[in-house]
Amino acid sequence: MSKELLPLGSIVYLEEGTAKLMVVGRGTVFEDHGQDVYTDYIGVSYPEGIDPENAIFFNHENIEKVVFRGYEDEEEKRYGEVYR
Repeated sequence: MSKELLPLGSIVYLEEGTAKLMVVGRGTVFEDHGQDVYTDYIGVSYPEGIDPENAIFFNHENIEKVVFRGYEDEEEKRYGEVYR
């Protein structure tokens, strides 16, 4: 799996996962036991969509399979360059 950041809207399976996730955020930070945790992505169940209670934070190395790549344009490419 490439380390290249996936665009928003991408659909993935995580390692040992049985449900598809759609990437809805990148470069996310959340608090866990009083400490900030940084992750590459936040995803939601596909096709259900956003349910803040069931959002999943994960990193690129946790992705087993990319089912669909989201929309990419020049802004997307620039974001990927800056994020690295």
